[in-house]
Amino acid sequence: MRRQVNAVTSLYTGGAVEVPRAEDPNTKMINRRDFLKVGLAAVPLAPRTDLLGTDPLAHADPLPPVAPSSAGASAGIPWQRKLRRIGQTNFTEHDPAVFDIEGWADYWSSVKVGAVYISVTGILAYYPSQVPFHRHGKYLNGRDFFGELFAAAKKRNLRAVARYSPDLNWADALAAHPDWFMRDKEGQPRPTADTPELFETCMFSAYMTDYFPAVIREVISRYDVDAHYSNGWPSFSLPECHCDICKKLPPPHTPAYWDKFNDRVTYLWKLYNSIAQDKKAESFYFLNMGGGIHATPNLAQLGETCHWFQADNQGRGGEDQPVWGAAQQGRVCNAVLDGKMATNITGAWSTGPIRWRQVTKSAAEAQTWFAQTAASGLVPYYHVIGGETGLGEDLRWKKIGRDFFDWSARHDAHFVNKGAPVATIGVVFGQRTQLFYKQPYKASMQQTIDAIYYALLEGRFLFDFVHEDRLQPERLKKYSALILPNIALLSDEQCGQLRAYVEQGGSLLATFETSMYTETNERRKNFGLADVFGIHATGEVVSRRGNSNPYLARIERPHPIVDGFIDTHWIPGSEFRVPLAPLENPVLTVVPGYVAYPPELSYPPTPHTNEPAAVVREKGKSRLVYIPGDIEATMWLSGHTDLSQLLQNSIRWVAGEDQPVRIEGKGLIEVFAWETEPGFALHVLNYTNPNLHRGWVREFYPIGEQKVRFRVPAGRHITRVELLRSERTVPFHAVGDAIEFAIPSIENYEIAALHAS
Repeated sequence: MRRQVNAVTSLYTGGAVEVPRAEDPNTKMINRRDFLKVGLAAVPLAPRTDLLGTDPLAHADPLPPVAPSSAGASAGIPWQRKLRRIGQTNFTEHDPAVFDIEGWADYWSSVKVGAVYISVTGILAYYPSQVPFHRHGKYLNGRDFFGELFAAAKKRNLRAVARYSPDLNWADALAAHPDWFMRDKEGQPRPTADTPELFETCMFSAYMTDYFPAVIREVISRYDVDAHYSNGWPSFSLPECHCDICKKLPPPHTPAYWDKFNDRVTYLWKLYNSIAQDKKAESFYFLNMGGGIHATPNLAQLGETCHWFQADNQGRGGEDQPVWGAAQQGRVCNAVLDGKMATNITGAWSTGPIRWRQVTKSAAEAQTWFAQTAASGLVPYYHVIGGETGLGEDLRWKKIGRDFFDWSARHDAHFVNKGAPVATIGVVFGQRTQLFYKQPYKASMQQTIDAIYYALLEGRFLFDFVHEDRLQPERLKKYSALILPNIALLSDEQCGQLRAYVEQGGSLLATFETSMYTETNERRKNFGLADVFGIHATGEVVSRRGNSNPYLARIERPHPIVDGFIDTHWIPGSEFRVPLAPLENPVLTVVPGYVAYPPELSYPPTPHTNEPAAVVREKGKSRLVYIPGDIEATMWLSGHTDLSQLLQNSIRWVAGEDQPVRIEGKGLIEVFAWETEPGFALHVLNYTNPNLHRGWVREFYPIGEQKVRFRVPAGRHITRVELLRSERTVPFHAVGDAIEFAIPSIENYEIAALHAS
């Protein structure tokens, strides 16, 4: 069947431009005069029922397969993967009146960025757009501001990415096309909090298949841009809309709705990508994939075909948020991309819950974000907003970017990573659990992930994130152990994949309600992995009463998971637990919770039970640990070091002692290791700082000598060890299949570049 198309009038030629989409058989061409007269209302819209099938545009033929970006094909590498630094000034409506275009282009060129983002928008046009409802900014005055910026960038051989925002539009568009916009439960359009004249558009509406493609096509007709990016969509949380289309979808915030949401995102992404590549094969479209583990679209699904993972994780503020946000973002990207292009944004501006968009954050905090981005394998991307009096009233951002970018440019070869990070431990992160699991406690799933992250850093482990939808044997074979930190929602297929992993000798550590729910968030009678761990749930989750003490864990016998607990039979349990049937010879047992106040009554009426507080098994080559409590969340909320030690001991036991990299020394660090073109790169981030858990970093607190043992793959020979931040070499010596050397000190970030033959 031929793919049906919709003829959207080209406002710049008077002809018709074909936009792939599902369409009524009576589709007809309209001319420029009619289009200008009636606007997009003249364009036939897709029947609303088309949006409700498995394919959101069900009776349309599929879009063409996604073509790989081909620039740089002579070297076999797409052009975007050759970028080492990215720059963006996010333009304001006022900028056309005051902006220093040449100064802007000179700055980004001088710090050796390979590409800049230039605002097209969709809310306010930065060029003389003829698309109806693409409002011109009040200071544009017919000027082609985008075109001038584009020309200045190209004069300096910079790649240009057109930036759009399809998430909002104005009241005149609402009046003409009420079906384009989201509705609340009362059926009213949803204005934005800060600008009530702007209204939220609905991603299931024709706004996304008529208006937005018209803007992209207009840009392509005028400018030879290298790629197209949309900000503001998809939203950072699952949308809740009650328009006529969305009322026919499954209920919001359910797995069934998420399936429709992902179908729609994938369809629209392919639609926009096909438009981007229609004129220029090496061009492509990419979208905002969200921040950290909170991405809304299915990352494994989009990661299969996207050309560029845009992570919008710009920084933190004064809230309780740990310092490793950008590094954690890198691990999320590495879990789904198989080495494709990924960037993370460092906001120059004052990020956080209280924000000043044109005031620079502390230099130390920005440098920390840059360092984590580079260390975790992402391309650093620097973002500033507006240019009052030319490039801004606050110009402190310029030196911050120059200091890091000038240094990184001197060592570009060591940031060209080959393959996946060096690691033998995988931490499964579950998007379904993040989105749909209703934890029975006041902690969030973010805190659960941050807690296991903290324990891994304290134990100085090298680890990857592993997406729940990428548990195939060929992906898991690099790992000696997987960690399942309360991954509550797992399908039967995923449980089967984990079961097969164990049968092949892999080890598991799981906690709390892991596998207790199906992928559709239905509670099982018993764990989906019950047979793997040899466990049986005997009831619902047990919680503490009021302000009482949570349960204790009693040490029953020696085992590596309880190493280091001296002069005590009791260690903390967790705030909540799943009760288990008794097992023979447990390592830890449950001492039920008891009164906390008054202290006269604060003792356990039942000091000993046969209910296991940890289940430890060996099954062939596999080592298995299951902890029935919400140990990560309890650790995060209580701060108790015993819980971190129990997690570290358990990780060390299941993973084995033969780790690829070992670093000994004082301080809290995060480590990434990569194979590179010159050899290997060991990135060490120093988090030893009073602002570890609450931004911003004010200054750095250097740590002393770190002794490194790096296992060298067979057939490789290390010839030199160079410290890139210190810009010096250090001595090393071979010990068996490894080399050993010392990093004398680390201020905030060091890279040991191992040159290899």
